[in-house]
Amino acid sequence: MRHNIKGRRLGRDSGHRKALYRNLVTALLEHEKIVTTEAKAKEVRGMAEKMITLGKKSGLHSYRQALTFITDKKVTEKIFSVLAPRYQERAGGYTRITKLEPRMGDNAPMVQLELVK
Repeated sequence: MRHNIKGRRLGRDSGHRKALYRNLVTALLEHEKIVTTEAKAKEVRGMAEKMITLGKKSGLHSYRQALTFITDKKVTEKIFSVLAPRYQERAGGYTRITKLEPRMGDNAPMVQLELVK
């Protein structure tokens, strides 16, 4: 039984998994929409929302915390200048998961993860 075990392993070691999450969050915040597997999207959703919440705090400490996770400085600037003001009145729930057709090769459940307008 998996009592009190949080998160998905996704068949990767911890460093590879962390790099995957960072890249997916960066791509989501840059393009505002990505297509990925359902398991990856469910893991990344909370991390992306946390980055937007950091942007809403809008301080130097929050900016530096975002830079430690986001891999592109331009995306971090976008969080603080574009995305944070857009969601200023919203108290969470910045992302949406929409199910798509399964992937052709291995029948993996695919979803579209996007930022809510």
